[in-house]
Amino acid sequence: MFLTLKNSKIGNNEPMTLMGGVNVLESESIAMSVAEKFAEAASELKINWIFKGSFDKANRSSISSYRGPGLDEGLRILEKVKETFDVATITDIHEPAQALPVAEVCDIIQIPAFLCRQTDLVIAAAQTQKIIQFKKPQFLSAPEMKNVIEKCEEAGNKQIILCERGNVFGYNNLVVDMLNFQIMKNLNVPVIFDATHALQLPGGLGNAAGGRREFLLPLAKAGLSQGIAGLFLEAHPNPDEAKCDGPCAISSDQIYPILSQLAALDTFIKQQESI
Repeated sequence: MFLTLKNSKIGNNEPMTLMGGVNVLESESIAMSVAEKFAEAASELKINWIFKGSFDKANRSSISSYRGPGLDEGLRILEKVKETFDVATITDIHEPAQALPVAEVCDIIQIPAFLCRQTDLVIAAAQTQKIIQFKKPQFLSAPEMKNVIEKCEEAGNKQIILCERGNVFGYNNLVVDMLNFQIMKNLNVPVIFDATHALQLPGGLGNAAGGRREFLLPLAKAGLSQGIAGLFLEAHPNPDEAKCDGPCAISSDQIYPILSQLAALDTFIKQQESI
């Protein structure tokens, strides 16, 4: 099973797809800077790259946390990235009314983990006929994602991607169960691993999420070892100054050296699976 986007295939048996970008769209300059680094690496390593950026982070820990530039400005920035780098884009929506305007700019609509059971939101996204990516909630098991798939298909859209990002393990911690990848692959959809958010320590800083960015590479390698469609990674020119999830983001200067290892591993794993 694979999906086609801009003449590239997204599938568990296809070369690695990378959803790489920024967590929240802080500014056009930061988005363009990070996109340029991803574009250079993707071109040289022949990676199917999709730019990711959020116009709103509606589920921040604190009321004082930065949420984003909003729908209109966020879509303007995403369109600028899309046109400049000739790249497909993905962003998340939080309300049904956001589905249509986002679909006019973005190629993939993402449903956040906390919202993947919101029927009205799922239906609104599905009716755009765009590819829909569902983040697996921290509180759901992998088999339960079958219900999410069925809800989207019932609304008339079978272009579905599932994204793993770990499960809650006690307080302020996430753990990735590697069996989840195989279970979700058996649901006959492409599976993406959000290695960035799997590094979160939810609420770990009291009024914001902590993170463990130093473990990004080994965790991403573990995910790719399962023969999946690809990865979801976020970067920032200076992660310590990022306005959202900085502790989980990698420095944009690390994009190429990290991706060079991950692309090589993905190729090796899929060659072994084809034997």
